[in-house]
Amino acid sequence: MSRIHDALKKAAHERGTHLVVGLEADVLGVPAEIQRPANGEPGTARLGTESLVKASDNQTGPVRYEELAKRCAHPDWRLDPLKSVFQSLNKGHAGSERFRTLRSRLCQIASTRTLRKLLVTSGVAGEGKTFVASNLAQSIVQQAERRVLLIDADLRAARLHAAFGAPGRPGLTEYLRGEADDYAVIQKGTDGNLCLIPAGSEVSNPSELLLNEKMKHLLNSLTPIFDWIIIDSPPALPVHDASILADLADGVLLVLRAGSTDLEVAEKAAAEFRSKNLLGVVLNQVEKSDSYGEYYYTGNPINRGFLDCAAQSKYSQKGESDKRA
Repeated sequence: MSRIHDALKKAAHERGTHLVVGLEADVLGVPAEIQRPANGEPGTARLGTESLVKASDNQTGPVRYEELAKRCAHPDWRLDPLKSVFQSLNKGHAGSERFRTLRSRLCQIASTRTLRKLLVTSGVAGEGKTFVASNLAQSIVQQAERRVLLIDADLRAARLHAAFGAPGRPGLTEYLRGEADDYAVIQKGTDGNLCLIPAGSEVSNPSELLLNEKMKHLLNSLTPIFDWIIIDSPPALPVHDASILADLADGVLLVLRAGSTDLEVAEKAAAEFRSKNLLGVVLNQVEKSDSYGEYYYTGNPINRGFLDCAAQSKYSQKGESDKRA
C-alpha cells in the first residue's frame, strides 16, 4: 500500500495531461497479450432461465458468446472521438499506447489470480473514471478474440452510453427491476467483441437495486462468456454504491485527478477499498514531464510500481473532465 499512498501524495501537487497507474504488483516485464484466465475458457455460460426460455424455445443448454452476440441488441454506435483515444481522428495519440500499458499491467495480475470482473471508480465526481473504463475496454478488444462487457452501474449519473453514441435504455435498471431480460439490455457494437449494458432509466432507489440478488446473478451468468467485465460505478465517497459493487468484483481501480483531488479525500477513497481487492490508483492529468515518467524510464527503483499509461484525451482538454465522468 505504500506505493499507492505515495501516489496519492504526489497527486495532490501535480497537474498536467497524462495518466499514471500505481499497482501493488511488480509490473515490469509484462506480457503483451492478455491471457485466458486459468479458471475456465470464456465463451460458454448459462444465462437466466427467463432469457433462455424466450430466446431458445425452452432449450436450457449452455449459452455461448456467439449466441449471445447474435440475439442481443445491435444499435448503430457512433463513438465520440473526443472521448476515445482509439478513434481514427486520434491516430497516433499517445494515450492509446498508454492504455495498452495499463491493459498489460492488469494482464500480469490476471495471470496470478482471478481477475475477470473489474470495478472502475473514483473518489469524487469529475476525475475521469468513465473515460478510463471505456478506453481500457477499447484497448482490450483490439486483441484478437478478446471479449469485453462494459456495464454502466452509475445509476445516478450515467454517461457511458453517451461515450459510445449508444441508446441509454433498456439497461441495467430495467433488468434489475425485472422489466427486461439479459438479451434485451446487452448491446454489441459493429466492430470487435465489445458489448455494453447501459445504465437504463433513472430510478429513485439505485443502492437498493444494486443490492438486488439479480445483480449478482447477472455477473455470475455473464462472467464465463467474457474475458473481462468492466463496471463503471458512481464515485465512492458521496454514495455507498461503489462499495456494494466492489463486493461483487475481483478487483478495483481507483481513478483520481492529479492536482485536483484533495489528499485527504484521496486517502479516504482508497481506504474504502483497502479490504476489497484494491489493485491500484490511476492518476489522471499528471504532467508529461513529471517525476513518474522520469523515474520509470530511467529505471529508478523507488517508483517501479508506477507507469505513465494514458494521455489526456481531447475530451479532457475541452474541459469536459470537469464534469462527472
